[in-house]
Amino acid sequence: MEKNRVTLRICGLSYTILTEDDPDYVEELGELINKEMKSIGKESPTLSTTQCAVLVALDQADACKKATASADNLRAQIKDYLEDSARARMEVDVARREIERLNKEISNLRNRLANN
Repeated sequence: MEKNRVTLRICGLSYTILTEDDPDYVEELGELINKEMKSIGKESPTLSTTQCAVLVALDQADACKKATASADNLRAQIKDYLEDSARARMEVDVARREIERLNKEISNLRNRLANN
């Protein structure tokens, strides 16, 4: 796949990134990081750019880890729902076969009664 060269401006510094991702997407990520770093810098003006970057990285790592855990939880729930659905379908099939068997039995009994 073709590599895209994207230049990001974060806290007054330029970063050139080579990526296979869509340049607009990478620029959006850069804007997000820049915004978060500026916000932390305004809240705590004594922090260095590196310290702001570490705090943003920790926040992003936390969000990523929580999103992954949430996705894993959703996958487990979906798996359980699919298993429940498969079990219910099997029960419906068993019930249909029993209904057919009982209908045949009723039909046979009616025929016997009619012949007597």
